[in-house]
Amino acid sequence: MSESKDQLETFANQFTDRDYQIEIVCPEFTSVCPRTGQPDFGTLTITYTPGELCVELKSLKFYLQSFRNEGIFYEHITNVILDDLVGALSPRWMKIEAAFNARGGMTETVSVQHTAST
Repeated sequence: MSESKDQLETFANQFTDRDYQIEIVCPEFTSVCPRTGQPDFGTLTITYTPGELCVELKSLKFYLQSFRNEGIFYEHITNVILDDLVGALSPRWMKIEAAFNARGGMTETVSVQHTAST
């Protein structure tokens, strides 16, 4: 988990008796390549079925912005974000998809999922 996970705020899910999905799209996600120091740009899509808690969007925005100057690989950042959100929310199910823009003529999309134990 990252140090910036403490920025995440939550609120009570008012509909814990049913499964429903929340999808949050961040089309301006940025980080830095740890090898070249070049900026990476992408679209981050967070989809989850809440348990007791939902994530507050302003705090999520600031949390995601904390990666703006961090040198981190695509695979690592996607898994760190999942771990931090699962740690804060304990969702029933969550998927993070990070679709990074082309650099060097190639794109990459990283997807990772969590399913709560029953």
